[in-house]
Amino acid sequence: MTEFNYQKQAQDYYAHAPVIILGSGASMAFGLPGMRDLADYIKSNIATATIPDDQSENWVEFCGLLETDVDLESALHQVNFSQEITNLIVQSAWVLINSCDEDVYKRSVIDRALFPLGKLLSHMFRSSLTRLNIITTNYDCLAEYACDQEEIYHYSGFSHGHTKRLSSPAHVKCNRTVNIWKVHGSLDWFFSELNETISIAKYQYKPDGYQPQIVTPGIQKYQKTHLEPFRTIIGSADQALTDANSYLCFGFGFNDEHIQPKLLSKCERDNAKITVVTYALTDQAKDLLFSGKIKNFLAIERGDSDGTSKIYSSLHNDPILVDTDFWSMNGFMNLII
Repeated sequence: MTEFNYQKQAQDYYAHAPVIILGSGASMAFGLPGMRDLADYIKSNIATATIPDDQSENWVEFCGLLETDVDLESALHQVNFSQEITNLIVQSAWVLINSCDEDVYKRSVIDRALFPLGKLLSHMFRSSLTRLNIITTNYDCLAEYACDQEEIYHYSGFSHGHTKRLSSPAHVKCNRTVNIWKVHGSLDWFFSELNETISIAKYQYKPDGYQPQIVTPGIQKYQKTHLEPFRTIIGSADQALTDANSYLCFGFGFNDEHIQPKLLSKCERDNAKITVVTYALTDQAKDLLFSGKIKNFLAIERGDSDGTSKIYSSLHNDPILVDTDFWSMNGFMNLII
């Protein structure tokens, strides 16, 4: 181990009961699609015949952007689609992600040790803590499955049961609760014909006439997140960020406007501690972490191979290369537990 004790820093930050932030990288580790996979699927699986005539030029422009390697979010910002096309895109995204999520769920039923997140949550509860917060931009239900693996009750804004409706945290009282704030929606949320959002447990099918409540990138993203249930969920996530003084990020790229402002404000203004664990730090993450404004950070990414890591710290001037996997969630747990 290098003279600088990065393990002590990691354990110190972890000891402050961090809010856990899950980005897309945390789910891609289980085979969930990334943005490029999603873009290719949407382009290939929405039939041209379903595109209204007055939107056909927009659709051609959108597909052309994707073919020139413009990322999905940028393409959706550049092309202003009607609500009808937006619904087709949402439905297509839901089909792909839901299928992959279902595969992971089936694996989790057989492999009770599938999710290192579950082990992490159980370890955090070996203390006086009774409530933990997870904030995620992901639509999938891997965080919920991780809680189920460890028999931990989780709350995401809805009541308990197979068909759930929006409810307060007091709906069910448990000795230990993990709040899962899904700021972009969830695969199991649907907007019903009664103009309400419900959550349906194990959602291999989508009820006729119901629209998945997931927020895809694009111009309408900002409009939809001002409506319920997103407004309440984002407000709850903001409160969790405000109340914490430590954050533990897995696979988070620092490009989400619903999480980032409050997170950065706490780190820059209040010197909150932040740990970032990921396959590869995004340019945006590096710019923010290394700007000098964040005084307490630890960032770990994959090195030249799966068995190596590159560590950056606010307490050390140069990156540290180690011949150990600390960049995966399983590997990071070996560092702190």
